[in-house]
Amino acid sequence: MIRETFTDYIHKLQNQICEGLVSVGGGKLFEEDRWERPGGGGGITRIIRADDVFEKGGVNTSVVHGKLPETMQKRLGVSHEDFFACGISLVIHPVNPHVPTVHANFRFFELYDKNGEVADRWFGGGADLTPYYYCQEDVVHFHKTLKAAADPFGADLYPEYKKACDHYFFNAHRDENRGVGGVFFDYLKADESRDIQFWLDFVCAMGDSFLFAYLPIVERRKNDPYGEEELQWQGIRRGRYVEFNLIHDRGTLFGLKTNGRIESILMSLPATARWEYDHHPEPNSPEAELLEALKHRDWINNPL
Repeated sequence: MIRETFTDYIHKLQNQICEGLVSVGGGKLFEEDRWERPGGGGGITRIIRADDVFEKGGVNTSVVHGKLPETMQKRLGVSHEDFFACGISLVIHPVNPHVPTVHANFRFFELYDKNGEVADRWFGGGADLTPYYYCQEDVVHFHKTLKAAADPFGADLYPEYKKACDHYFFNAHRDENRGVGGVFFDYLKADESRDIQFWLDFVCAMGDSFLFAYLPIVERRKNDPYGEEELQWQGIRRGRYVEFNLIHDRGTLFGLKTNGRIESILMSLPATARWEYDHHPEPNSPEAELLEALKHRDWINNPL
């Protein structure tokens, strides 16, 4: 069955990603916390903190099932209440301000009718990059890696999901993108041209591309020099990250409204963040250059 196959995959991917991050980190290992969800299922939370390279990060898997609250039925636009959901979600906040924060998640959702038969199912997920200082080489590499993973499934997919990512990771209350994007997709369902196996293969390919997209950036930037000024700017930009996750992020809201595990849901937040009143970077500064880079661009063909 699709759900069993994907459940096995996310646990394998969790191991691979944790091992990959440890290999470029400062030597710390992930702490593991296994938990159970009231109502059905549970998960594996893995946290890294106080590492020389990664200040705080989490690579989590969850496999949950039960009754979907009415509020979430309305939000998803569905009438069935019995559900199954599994996925992997990660957020990594580095120490060095020249290393970007990264986020990714890959998930599967099923709904069942009163007879226990599948009534609906779909995949979702994506990966996106949130730098504190702009480096064109890094951003282009991240996008090219995701595009290379998506292209075998259709040349139309990367452009569509890149656009969706730009639209989704947007702090509307600030009129500002959270980062430089990546790909974002949701409600990938079987239709007359692509069956559910197609989407399983696609999502797994995107998951497999994550380490290739992110680890080379970490290796290039983790030893770059920085000082207090860069750390203050990193804190301000992390504040924007917090705002998005608590105001707009669907995954956070879903977890909070389905009796999810708070520690695992909020692991996406950085250990430190700042809010400076009416802060504006100096014109033509590296900080101002980042804000300019946050505007939508074609990172593959026209990154300038």
